Amino acid sequence: MMEEINPGENTSSVSEQTKPTPVVVCDVTTQVDKESNPDGGNEASGVWSWIKSASSNQFMQSVMKKTKTGVDKMITTLDPGMEPFIREGGDINVVVTSEKEVKWGAVRDAFQAVFGAATVVGVPAQSNIAPQPVGYTAGLKGAQERISYLRHSQQVDENQVCVSVENFVAEHTPDKWFDVGCIVLNDPVNKIMLEVYTLAVPVENEVILDMQRETPDNYDLSWSGLAVTVGEAIQKRLPWVSPSDWPRALTGMSRRNIIYSSSLCLAELYKRRLPEKVIEQNV
Repeated sequence: MMEEINPGENTSSVSEQTKPTPVVVCDVTTQVDKESNPDGGNEASGVWSWIKSASSNQFMQSVMKKTKTGVDKMITTLDPGMEPFIREGGDINVVVTSEKEVKWGAVRDAFQAVFGAATVVGVPAQSNIAPQPVGYTAGLKGAQERISYLRHSQQVDENQVCVSVENFVAEHTPDKWFDVGCIVLNDPVNKIMLEVYTLAVPVENEVILDMQRETPDNYDLSWSGLAVTVGEAIQKRLPWVSPSDWPRALTGMSRRNIIYSSSLCLAELYKRRLPEKVIEQNV
């Protein structure tokens, strides 16, 4: 039986009963975030502060250094050719006055071995002496002139650390000739000048006589040496020998290794002369 509704009766109570209850949506995630992190935007700064404090901690620095060393050793074991690239960088930056890898590559390996990290590149440079210097004075002058050439031609900055390698022949005792390399380092900023000499490699008298015969009597640079190098003279006698690496064929030791061993000494001497703050920054 249907209930009869009086037209004059108030029907508001009925409409209120049938009206759906509104649903209130609460952002729970936002609320939880606000409760757990009242500062809101300071969360990022807190993370960076932690990283900053951790990086300055000696223990963390030691852990990171050991981790990097372990990774580097693994990479160089799998691919030894990667070692020069891994050790590139640091505050030690050197320019070698030659584009020959046998020279600048040997200096690079030596400086990286001593300093841990170093950037070494080769730039070709000229000298105003004979192609084959004779005597210690001529060898030293040739090395110094190559550095001066790079500075005067503005191929390097006036404060750039430079290393120069110059090979010469010298008669140590009568009829006993040797090939020697002079390696010079010049650091204008720290006012460091160093020079070392490589292992003396014997040169046969017949080779020296060939070089002297092929040098004209009126040779303009005869005051400093000869017109033909040791490598060129040896190659004429032994065509299969490379003029740039004749020591390997005659002594079993490459020119690169000869330069490298003396460059190790040069780098160590340089390290001892540098201010402590420069060494600490590179470690």
